[in-house]
Amino acid sequence: MKKKALGRGLSAIIDDVEEAYRQDIEYSNDLVREVDIQLISPNPYQPRTYFNEEALNELSQSIKKHGLLQPIIVIQKDDGYMLLAGERRLRATKLAGMTRIKAIIADIESKNLRELALIENIQREDLNPIELAISYKELIEEYSITQDGLSEIIHKSRTQITNTIRLLGLNNKTKEYLSNGKISQGHAKVIVGLAQEDEISVVNTILGQKLSVRDTEALVKRIKANTNEPKHKIKVPNPLEEDIKSIKIKLMELGFKSKINKNSITIVFDNKDKIEEFFTKLS
Repeated sequence: MKKKALGRGLSAIIDDVEEAYRQDIEYSNDLVREVDIQLISPNPYQPRTYFNEEALNELSQSIKKHGLLQPIIVIQKDDGYMLLAGERRLRATKLAGMTRIKAIIADIESKNLRELALIENIQREDLNPIELAISYKELIEEYSITQDGLSEIIHKSRTQITNTIRLLGLNNKTKEYLSNGKISQGHAKVIVGLAQEDEISVVNTILGQKLSVRDTEALVKRIKANTNEPKHKIKVPNPLEEDIKSIKIKLMELGFKSKINKNSITIVFDNKDKIEEFFTKLS
């Protein structure tokens, strides 16, 4: 089967967007239009699934104060437009109570919409690590390209792409915590590859004890070390064990409580009289 090729018009459109961002928006009339927000329909290929409400509110306040500095990208569709990129900006503009938004109206064939949405989001939007991993995986599978090939297209290192895609191997709950920022990508990279039971245990420890990435690395290292230990250990006899037990028995016969901890024994006194009694018996 012939491999799909990335759309020929894609790089030109992204170049147009870059040019619009570099220029003063007021003088980019050939690229930017004022579009009625009500006429814009969602992008069905949007890889983003999680939008931080606090960050949206902050962006909304910034747009109210300074205006939208970076236009969204749309294409004409039916009697309106379809969003290609900039959903976060669009949501924040709606939140600011505005009815119109600055947009670049792209000229692109419908067969390239998925491709543009994925690549533009990877390059521009602050996708969470799981959304980014899904975007990488979809591009690789959709166009039958290697991770090296994707690296050249999106200008990210192959190692970074590999490590990001590996995050998809985490269980769903861990991916949810990573998506909403409860654990960081640094934490997640350390956890990848653990047995599910260990993964759940480590994640709960990170959340409960607010572990740093370095603390998590140390914890995972200990877990892996314990996993690699032989199941059946040969017990090495302790030459002091029997002697310490004999002392405990003798103390009990004399009416004194004691506790053994490895090669040490602790005598427990209930009151001052017991201490005096002990010293009397020693003399």
